Amino acid sequence: MRFRVDRDAFADAVAWTARALPARPSMPVLAGMRLELPGGSTGLRLSGFDYEVSARAEVEVEAEAGGAVLVSGRLLSEIARNLPAHPVDVECDATRALVTCGSARFNLLTLPLEDYPSLPAMPGTTGSLAADAFATAIRQVAPAASRDDTLPMLTGVNFAFSGDTLTLAATDRYRIAVRELWWRPAHPDLSAAALVPARTLNDIARSLVPGSNVDIALSTVAAGGGVTPSPGEGMIGFENNGRRTTTRLIDSDFVKYESRFPGDFSARAEVATAPLIEAVKRVALVADRSTPLRLSFTADELVLEAGSGDDAQAVEALGIKYHGDPMRIAFSPEYFLDGLGAVQGETAHLNFTIPTKPAVISDVPPDDGGRPEFRYLVMPLRVS
Repeated sequence: MRFRVDRDAFADAVAWTARALPARPSMPVLAGMRLELPGGSTGLRLSGFDYEVSARAEVEVEAEAGGAVLVSGRLLSEIARNLPAHPVDVECDATRALVTCGSARFNLLTLPLEDYPSLPAMPGTTGSLAADAFATAIRQVAPAASRDDTLPMLTGVNFAFSGDTLTLAATDRYRIAVRELWWRPAHPDLSAAALVPARTLNDIARSLVPGSNVDIALSTVAAGGGVTPSPGEGMIGFENNGRRTTTRLIDSDFVKYESRFPGDFSARAEVATAPLIEAVKRVALVADRSTPLRLSFTADELVLEAGSGDDAQAVEALGIKYHGDPMRIAFSPEYFLDGLGAVQGETAHLNFTIPTKPAVISDVPPDDGGRPEFRYLVMPLRVS
């Protein structure tokens, strides 16, 4: 296999594909990146797979001879990232891959290609949506997913497809983040759900090209006039700008979360989002992970406090709009900031029942003629 390729395009494709490589592969061959140039083609395919997540990118090259080779993905990524600003020439045989760029030359040992697993086929496209909206939704919801792998169900983001509405939701039992957005389904009567690992979604969100579309591919079958997931398929795929990612779904039903959101609120506050975030960050400087952030609401003022007794203390006040009886409530600073940071508008709406019950942060007030696109329920902390 021999080809010449633009240095920046090659480095970008290699770096993107390397994200899917396992940090601690169960077999040495899974640390490899497959480079394949079909005969007569000018599209070099780069792929990685660890039996859970697969990634495939394609980059245009000046092809001289086709073929396929497997090399260390991490090493190739480091090399590609540090190459000088010249075209890259790659020549491979059964045992070595020679990478030449300007005066720099690298000889890489190849891995046994015959031992490398075949990439799973991409399911048929289920629908598409704007990459910017999808990336924003993931950033809003994924922080609420648990990082505790002993409870796999809580480490995922639930995708609920219903016609032209896609709802993303995640929870770690202490907060629930929900985002609804419009998308274009291939089947207008689509009704399906999929629990997708949050870690994979975060990687996808970081690599999406602004202004483009994302195709979502879920293994489905027609059933009873609708569309439901195929039993046993357990896979979802995402394609954007010629790059494909597939991942196995988490084999579990997501929690029924809607009943956890209060139907009525006894108090509401409207606060400028950016100033509140900055104030919380300042006050939380004296708090550790187990120290609550205390908030006291009155008619036109919010007082934030952290620390007490012999510990360092911080207090700050902000002007707000508040409706309801005065309230004092406490949250984990990290969890509270995750909710505020996900609000897209200039104003955050905080909704309360009583200080010991969950509060809800949203981008628009619940009584503005419909359910907010983004909702974030967070459990308060008990304080004396």
